[in-house]
Amino acid sequence: MGSCLSVTRASPVVGRCEESATPTTSSKHDYSMEMRLHRVAGRIFLNGSSQVASLFCKQGRKGVNQDAMLLWENFCNKEGTVFCGVFDGHGPHGHTVAKKVRDSFPLKLIAQWNLHPNNNAHTLVDTSNFAKLRESFLKACKVMDKELKLHHHIDCYCSGTTAVTLLKQGHDLVIANIGDSRAVLGTLDLQGSLIAVQLTTDLKPNLPREAERIRICKGRVFALENEPRIARVWLPNVDSPGLAMARAFGDFCLKDFGVISVPDVSYHRLTEEDQFVVLATDGVWDVLSNQEVVSIVASTPRYCAARILVESAVQAWRTKMPTSKADDCSVVCLFFDSDSHPKNNSEVTNECSRIGTRAVVEQSPLLEQKQQ
Repeated sequence: MGSCLSVTRASPVVGRCEESATPTTSSKHDYSMEMRLHRVAGRIFLNGSSQVASLFCKQGRKGVNQDAMLLWENFCNKEGTVFCGVFDGHGPHGHTVAKKVRDSFPLKLIAQWNLHPNNNAHTLVDTSNFAKLRESFLKACKVMDKELKLHHHIDCYCSGTTAVTLLKQGHDLVIANIGDSRAVLGTLDLQGSLIAVQLTTDLKPNLPREAERIRICKGRVFALENEPRIARVWLPNVDSPGLAMARAFGDFCLKDFGVISVPDVSYHRLTEEDQFVVLATDGVWDVLSNQEVVSIVASTPRYCAARILVESAVQAWRTKMPTSKADDCSVVCLFFDSDSHPKNNSEVTNECSRIGTRAVVEQSPLLEQKQQ
């Protein structure tokens, strides 16, 4: 539901996270880079799974699918290092911005890391160099936003994207968040029960620190009468564009009025109780609680966990918000112990379909009960 009100989405295209076969809004250089990236081993950006993760993206009912997602194993040529993220575009060119950030931001991060002369070839993430890595994330985001502003083939004036990204090496996690997508950890409490721990903060305009910055910069924050629960960012003297987040890549019409692309960067040291982390766009979190999400993921085979979660969110949209158009939903589930028995695509599709039907049916009474 994080969108600009002053613009409309383009006409619908494919219902999956798929790529165009020919360059359209990207320059030839960008297109060539994207094609090379898409052939990198261990890099997944479409629906699927690996030994450590499950990914799934589904178009909502608002128009073109503006979500993008990424899993990149052996990131930065470091064995066992994983980079993953979800990106939720908004505005007329949001789908293009989301894919651009998905493809370019990891390269910006690698470039920033390689600038450090004392970079350890084997250790990328740990408590001793978190400050340095945090600085790399901050600079990479700054470079990414500057590139979007100068990009002649992508109009980012009233379009942008969120980004919640995660870098894992061994037992160390670094999470960087811009916007209102979310990262949630599934972990065991002292009694051995699975609980959800939110690793990021939804950076919405009504958060006190965000609202204060926006108002200092002469931007305005208020909700419309017909949607009183959704605070939006507006220009000083015009009721436009109505951005439902306080931070984003792009959205340059609001960058002088308090909207920023500076990420919240945090560190988490994994323990034996930590089971998995879920990265998802707000289409999931708008209708499912953190606890519901981790329970769904834990109760399904990992190779189709993301798909079952997305299908459960779609069902929840029908149950909880029958008069609203379902948003795009994208999920990356990253598991902390590898699956030694991954299945092929046909097996995953068939079994996920069977499990998905059962899981959605089982979820419905719970959702209906909560709604009442």
